Amino acid sequence: EVFQVLAQGQKTGRLTITALPKPENSPHPSNHNIWFQQGQIVAAANSSDHRGLVKLISRRGWLGNQANRYLTQIAQLNISLGLYLKSQGVLHAEQLKLLFYVQVMQQVCLLFTLEDGKFHFDSNQKPPPAELTGLSAAAVEVTLAGLRALKNWNALVSKLPDPASGLISRVQGSPNLKLKGSEWQVWEFADGKTSIQEMAKQLHLAIEKVQQIAFRLIVVNLIEELPIVIPPSVITAPAVNATVATDIPDEGHVNLSQDFLQNLMEFLKAHT
Repeated sequence: EVFQVLAQGQKTGRLTITALPKPENSPHPSNHNIWFQQGQIVAAANSSDHRGLVKLISRRGWLGNQANRYLTQIAQLNISLGLYLKSQGVLHAEQLKLLFYVQVMQQVCLLFTLEDGKFHFDSNQKPPPAELTGLSAAAVEVTLAGLRALKNWNALVSKLPDPASGLISRVQGSPNLKLKGSEWQVWEFADGKTSIQEMAKQLHLAIEKVQQIAFRLIVVNLIEELPIVIPPSVITAPAVNATVATDIPDEGHVNLSQDFLQNLMEFLKAHT
């Protein structure tokens, strides 16, 4: 949501996400910095020394012992490190693409694993040349790529759509984002009638996998979660002499996600 606000406002500056540590962990919070240029993500780092990109390049053996010399030169010229190294023949375009992906995805994937934190945006903190590859990406594309690369979904389990709910498209025509095969399949099932459980069955995927795919598409505003209305004709009336057993747990009960409940309330308000 923060990414979307900054992208829509075409903001330039530094977004800092500070992870709040748990009591049993280290008392020192960790910072994750994401730099924006007119709403586009241009760099990311978890330190403020402006040497994150140099470290990434040096780790691959692409700079030798010349890192400090290049940093001095770009400081004098005030241009991005990546473009300068490309102009000097040190790096080529494909290497810059790899560096940008690794640099940004390392931080974004970590953000999705945080259970608690705070954020601050400083429009006075311009993107530092030493952290710039010269490339940029739309925030929505970075979000989608970050969720695809995410391995640990523990922090997001409570936000996944309910298996019994359906999905419906929020866009006219085809999505303007490049989707992968399974994402296309889930998007095509977003007809408001097919439950996530049924999608998983027909696609031969685990329900958790379909939930994660649906969550990705929800976050980038391609689809939304909504309740599936059961026709009155399929609802069986209770027997006349039936008694209510208050001491028996309801095994069919499922916990609805907060996003689902919010969408349901908005749906009801719009149709009353």
